[in-house]
Amino acid sequence: MDIKYKITKLKNNSTEEVNDAVSVEEPLEMNLRYNLENKWHIENITITMRTPGNDEDLITGFLLNERIIENINQIEKIEKKGDKVGDYNINNTVEATISNTNNLDIGKIKRNFITNSSCGVCGKTSLDAIEVIKDEKLDLSFPKINKEVILKAPELLINQQSEFSRTGGIHASGLINHDGEIIAAREDVGRHNALDKLIGCALEKKQFDPKDQFITCSGRLNFELVQKVLMTDIGIMIGVGAPTSLAIDLANKFDITLIGFVKRDSFNIYTNNKKVKVE
Repeated sequence: MDIKYKITKLKNNSTEEVNDAVSVEEPLEMNLRYNLENKWHIENITITMRTPGNDEDLITGFLLNERIIENINQIEKIEKKGDKVGDYNINNTVEATISNTNNLDIGKIKRNFITNSSCGVCGKTSLDAIEVIKDEKLDLSFPKINKEVILKAPELLINQQSEFSRTGGIHASGLINHDGEIIAAREDVGRHNALDKLIGCALEKKQFDPKDQFITCSGRLNFELVQKVLMTDIGIMIGVGAPTSLAIDLANKFDITLIGFVKRDSFNIYTNNKKVKVE
């Protein structure tokens, strides 16, 4: 599933307005229905961000992979729940009814998903948990970053990735100023973890300067990552991959400039292009 967004595309020193296909990202609340001591219970066990479609497969694999069930025969039925909502008119809740619940520990399951997840919304136990706790938009007047600095940002980040150079299987996030100087960088196998590490480092060392800096990430840009950057008051976020629809919507809501598909001679500005100096 994808949706078209109008973007500003820069390539070979020229810009144009084009329609770009963006992958849809929506939250999915996964509920478990089970019978315990002859009484039916419904528990929300987790919420995850996903591309809509095949939600029944998603919850089946989730229950198996997390050892909540031992085999798929324990799933009696899977149902979409709730009203169809949002711009895409889809259900964002799925419920699995399971049998053989004698050894089921719902409390332990819920604790695991809340405490073991480092992404901004995954593991939360209510759709309300994805609401961003921030009252004000970011200042549209800063930072102002030259296009040349943005174009070389992925290379700047890779040069800081000692683990990536060895394994090729690691993500990174970096804090860069308007002169193209890396202020801090961190690596991790998880994109969310890498960004959390970067933010923690910069906070501890008091390195954040929203008027002069932007954050760059490896991989695609989704809602959770934009949410984390929003909390730092940094107004520009870039990535080498694509943003999701919810990431763009969140960036638009709070006036973050979101830039994706950054290559040596091109990038796409998805929101608030006035922060980028293209001349």
